[in-house]
Amino acid sequence: MKTSLLRFFLVIAAALAACAALSATAPSGAKLTFRRVFKGSSPEFIEITVREDSDTAAYEIRQLDEDPGALPFQVSAAWRTKMFDLAAQLKHFQGQDLDVHRKIANLGEKTFRWESRSEVHEAKFNYTLNSAAAQLLQIFEGLARQQEHVDLITRRMKYDRLGINDALLQFESDLNRSLMPEPQRVLPMLDQIAGDSRFVDIARQRARSLAERIRHQG
Repeated sequence: MKTSLLRFFLVIAAALAACAALSATAPSGAKLTFRRVFKGSSPEFIEITVREDSDTAAYEIRQLDEDPGALPFQVSAAWRTKMFDLAAQLKHFQGQDLDVHRKIANLGEKTFRWESRSEVHEAKFNYTLNSAAAQLLQIFEGLARQQEHVDLITRRMKYDRLGINDALLQFESDLNRSLMPEPQRVLPMLDQIAGDSRFVDIARQRARSLAERIRHQG
């Protein structure tokens, strides 16, 4: 009887230990969201959500009178780590006043939001001097700008092959200013343009040059 009881307690203890280990290693499911609403600008609405445990993020970039709807895109583990580290420096926005509180131009209402299970915190601001917040904002805005280029190049490839060179020029301008966190995401499209005789030669040459440059930088 004592032996059976001892075995029972050993099994329970092992099960509890396994549950504890599983809980410690399970993904937190934390989400980090950036939203910017700026009426009269283009775009007027930007929202990007990044998950700590997945490279699949979501973006929504549109005018306010357009139909809402988020689409998936990819953010690398390295950039996600950087973003969540910055959010941690900002105490996950709990009780954070990020706005500069000065009379400056309206630059759009920006919101950082942290969600992890039942825990939710957010901070709103027009302009900030907080270093960590400014870095996080730059990354989010860079991801949005990068995705705008992806969408524009994709549309031109499908519907306006003669306009593809103009889209590549816009992409090159932002690449020159290092505004995009992961320009290598555009490489498959650049390679496709470079090898497709349906596009004008100047666009193919520019796509080839940009692809070589991005690969060299990487």
